[in-house]
Amino acid sequence: MGRKWNNIKEKKAAKDSNTSRIYARFGREIYVVAKQGEPNPESNQALKFVIERAKTYNVPRAIIDRAIEKAKGGSDENYDELRYEGFGPNGSMVIVDALSNNVNRTASEVRAAFNKNGGSLGVSGSAAYMFDQTAVIGLEGKTVDEVLEILMNADIDVRDLLEEEDAVIIYAEPDQFHAVQEALRAEGIAEFSVAELTMLPQTYVTLDGDAKAQFEKLIDVLEDLDDVQQIYHNVELDDE
Repeated sequence: MGRKWNNIKEKKAAKDSNTSRIYARFGREIYVVAKQGEPNPESNQALKFVIERAKTYNVPRAIIDRAIEKAKGGSDENYDELRYEGFGPNGSMVIVDALSNNVNRTASEVRAAFNKNGGSLGVSGSAAYMFDQTAVIGLEGKTVDEVLEILMNADIDVRDLLEEEDAVIIYAEPDQFHAVQEALRAEGIAEFSVAELTMLPQTYVTLDGDAKAQFEKLIDVLEDLDDVQQIYHNVELDDE
């Protein structure tokens, strides 16, 4: 699949050395999902998913509980879910998901990030059609054959199953996200190193020299925007 998921997560955490940005983004996402549905992960699958993701990033329980309590309290703080699709150098594509309480501000900041770093914004659907939404679940302490046997016994057929460094990474359909985890939990696997619903590119491009440096700067600037929650792209970088 071309991406080392544990490495990506570690690099994101290292970039935000005090982890405050990670906590803030998960707090915002948990609040939004809890407010949209029931503020109970047992009856709100979307909330359960976000909490599971947060745990893989070691988000403290206090942050999770605070966001849920805020939603329960009827806060009038509202966020719009936004998706921007754009292009970088040499055929690179970028999808940016954001949560914003000021749509004009977010649009202006995202557009400026692209324009000032060799990119351009496209219309809705201009890049997303080249990506597939995918459930990615990672675990340690098992071999590929052991995980395959667990999934086969649960009658779950996934897209792909790979060993990446010290972890087994499962690539599955989005609607299999919870079924895969429950099958693994039934076999005593309680923790996951990765638990993501992501957008995987159908093909990757490789950038070199100035184009690569420019693209990396674009991603860095986008990641520094407070409203940005997730970034997906089709560039095969050395550190991924």
